[in-house]
Amino acid sequence: MENQQTLKQLDPERERSMTFFDSSAASYRHNPCITKVRPHLDVVARFESFVLLPGEKKVEIEVDTRIPSTAIFTFNKEDHTLANMIRSRLINSSHVLFSGYKVPHPLVPKFILRVQTDGQISPKEAVITACHELVKDLGSLSREFTKEYELRKMVGAGAQQQNAQNGV
Repeated sequence: MENQQTLKQLDPERERSMTFFDSSAASYRHNPCITKVRPHLDVVARFESFVLLPGEKKVEIEVDTRIPSTAIFTFNKEDHTLANMIRSRLINSSHVLFSGYKVPHPLVPKFILRVQTDGQISPKEAVITACHELVKDLGSLSREFTKEYELRKMVGAGAQQQNAQNGV
């Protein structure tokens, strides 16, 4: 209890934002669990994980001078989903020698993609081509999904009409 009083005097804001459990025997008899709920002062707004801030770029490019035909791309406000799709598409390209990505921290929506090409095309051209191919493939997937969904709806509606006619 004395620790809590001292903390209140030293830093009342910190005292409010902490959770305590006083395990002393005397205190436990009166109130088995003394806790204070910590307000979520450090919670980040959900939109900050995908909305670019003013002046923030979606993609930043840095040429790696240590290895020829290599560039490092930093994608802001993106995660493993896009990173792995781009990386796998780049690996399938005949001009790409290396493609890999890393996420610096799981709570920061950003990934770093390193691309090395054979020199016939630049790493930037390889990434742009891979992104165009991905958009085309995802559009095709969307159309196929919509077509199958509509077919299922029609089959389901036909089955319901059949059941209604049979009295089921």
